[in-house]
Amino acid sequence: MELVSSGWHVISPAIVFVMGAFIVNALRSPFNIKQNRAFLIYLWHTLFCLVYLWYVLNYGGDAIGYYRAATEFDFDFKLGTNAVTSLTAFFVHGFDQSLLGAFLIFNIFGTIGLLAFDASLRIATQNKGRNIQYLATLIIFLPSVSFWSSAIGKDSLSFMATGLALWAALNLRRSWGIMVIAVLIMLLVRPHMAGIMVLALFGALVLQRNLALSHRLLMGGAAAITTFALTPFALNYAGLGIMAEMDISTVSTYIQNRQGYNQEGGGGIDISLMSFPMQLFTYLFRPLPFEAHSIFALISSIENVFLLLVFLSAIRGMLLHKRRNVVESRIYMWLYVSMSWVALALTTANLGISLRQKWMFVPLLAFLLISHMGRYKRLKVIDHPSTQSSVSKL
Repeated sequence: MELVSSGWHVISPAIVFVMGAFIVNALRSPFNIKQNRAFLIYLWHTLFCLVYLWYVLNYGGDAIGYYRAATEFDFDFKLGTNAVTSLTAFFVHGFDQSLLGAFLIFNIFGTIGLLAFDASLRIATQNKGRNIQYLATLIIFLPSVSFWSSAIGKDSLSFMATGLALWAALNLRRSWGIMVIAVLIMLLVRPHMAGIMVLALFGALVLQRNLALSHRLLMGGAAAITTFALTPFALNYAGLGIMAEMDISTVSTYIQNRQGYNQEGGGGIDISLMSFPMQLFTYLFRPLPFEAHSIFALISSIENVFLLLVFLSAIRGMLLHKRRNVVESRIYMWLYVSMSWVALALTTANLGISLRQKWMFVPLLAFLLISHMGRYKRLKVIDHPSTQSSVSKL
């Protein structure tokens, strides 16, 4: 496939890149990120966008399929894969974007998610030692975070939704609009994950203690209506539309069939024979270095070891320093992480898929883990209107 085929295809990617820089500059203030750091994140993310483009041009991938489908697209909008094709077709036919230009547009989506992720981790580490702050920065600059969210496809949009949801969760009362946007973006590409988002919000509203009963009933009622409306649709999308009519044995058979998908190739494993704890561990922390079969797998395995060490360190911190406050933001995060982790681990066999799809919940898990690591120093509140009133509770 040609990377560019006209003079405009040479100029337009540069225009897209500059527009992305303007967007990053506009967002750094709401996210309270210094200009140099914001542009460094953008450049880092763009680097992996170009690496991803090189990879699919040489070895193929879903991104090429999306672009080819977009060039021949006959508008028939549906959620999921079709939504990505529709969005790509909008840029291809509406603005005559080349493959490079389309990649750079989706790169902007992923960068927005990464900026929100970075802003959230800075809040988690603001009253901690410098080593913990460096650790959080290292998480932001993990190669896989930027690689998987930089290309044409569902992952850039779902990662943006995840980052925005994490940022909004830090102060749900003031950032509910951002949370709605995050849910809608996730609904566009992965409706079943949007359903989990709404379920987690509903659980957080019901379980929190510091909300007046009248407000709890009002907000909980609205969340319940949304949940009941969205969940069946999400289940249908995920292939679970008849779940309500299934018995336990049928559900078990369905999960085993899902676990058998994508067994071929280096990324496939037989997850159906594992215990439930091993399924969870495999989804989040494998492959390990001794399982790596390529340079990309080796890089991923090193990252997995790093995440495992962070996880174990955070568990130690939880045992030694119990938190006094349980607020709705943490309840939402734990509910979303736990439901997503279980659902994805039970229905995914291919490690190649898990390497990218786990970033739909790992940013929230990383925030929770980092917040439990290290010793607390005197609290220094980041001066940002959306977090001032709640940061001390986090």
